[in-house]
Amino acid sequence: MPLLPADLSPKQIPGLYVHIPFCFHKCHYCDFYSITRQTPERMTRFVDLILREAELWKSHSADRIRTIFFGGGTPSLLPIGQMRRLIIGLRGRFDLSQAREWTIEVNPATASLEYCQMLRELGVDRLSFGAQSFDPRELKMLERHHSPDDVPRSIEMARQAEFARLNVDLIYAIPGQSLESWAKSLDALIALRTPHVSCYGLTYEANTPITVRKRLGQFQAASDEVELAMMHYSRRRLADTGLEAYEISNYAAPGQECLHNLLYWSGDSYIGLGPSAASHVDGTRFKNLPHLGEWENAIQRGELPASEIETLSPRRRADELVLLRLRLADGLDFADFSARTGFDAREIYRDPIARLAKLGFIEADNTRMRLSNIGLNVADAVAGEFFSSENACAPEGFSAVQPV
Repeated sequence: MPLLPADLSPKQIPGLYVHIPFCFHKCHYCDFYSITRQTPERMTRFVDLILREAELWKSHSADRIRTIFFGGGTPSLLPIGQMRRLIIGLRGRFDLSQAREWTIEVNPATASLEYCQMLRELGVDRLSFGAQSFDPRELKMLERHHSPDDVPRSIEMARQAEFARLNVDLIYAIPGQSLESWAKSLDALIALRTPHVSCYGLTYEANTPITVRKRLGQFQAASDEVELAMMHYSRRRLADTGLEAYEISNYAAPGQECLHNLLYWSGDSYIGLGPSAASHVDGTRFKNLPHLGEWENAIQRGELPASEIETLSPRRRADELVLLRLRLADGLDFADFSARTGFDAREIYRDPIARLAKLGFIEADNTRMRLSNIGLNVADAVAGEFFSSENACAPEGFSAVQPV
């Protein structure tokens, strides 16, 4: 049976994610759904159908959307006229009057002043640039098709367009990367003075070209010791500049945290539009079909293009909230957890809390628990300790990247 918004709880849905799958090149480490060599006609049709998908949700949300995030793919590859039409169309279908943040990912190689100005004029207030490295050899390893000089140029254009909230992504543990070259990339990033930074360890996702090359022995992956050294160096170096780690992979000046990602890490509800986009509505979660044609066909039938539909038990939701909150520097507040789940974390997790605190992997008192500095090194294993026998084990990727 097809899934319709009316089948879901009329719970408030504060988050909106839009997946724009178009890329001019598929980076070898990326496992997000993306497609290359699309025609302007296909992009026009894509915007038509995204807006039709939004229509399916139009009357469902009981609360005004607070955060919007456009990811991909390369959202900035959408032609300027189609991006304008998409933003205006979403404004006409959702009440965005209470939106506190609107982020769009931008590739440094495709940024233009005109594009940035259009986004800012239409209410987008935050841009995220994928730099990944400032070393040309490392960019070549990742199959990134921009130069290091494109990044400061893009940041300057964004500031000319009056964007104050900016993020830059970097990747560490790239094959052949040394701690010295990583430190140089960090220094280049710090010189840009953006109020938010994301630093992710390279992950080898199944069936990506870089994983195939690793399996064939074409390069030597960074050791765990080197990767951990890079992570801890990043935390110290960025903290010295006023960018504190508020999440495992994310750093911000005070008040500059990414509100949309905080919504994910708080276990809140969100709508995902576009092929492969994920949604979560009050304990029911699903993923849109990860194929542009199949997604288009479902929208044309007036159905949500949903796959992998799962309704979580109360205990599963509680366990996953622990997993999500432990990503944050603030950790898990016991009173907030009880209000959200109806469970007393100190009671249902009495044994793992005591065991992990004794080992020094978490810090816990009467009000909250959080990962310790050494607990960051084994975050996946720590998360697994909080999953009940009903749930078997923690989902993969706890210490990897982002929920969507």
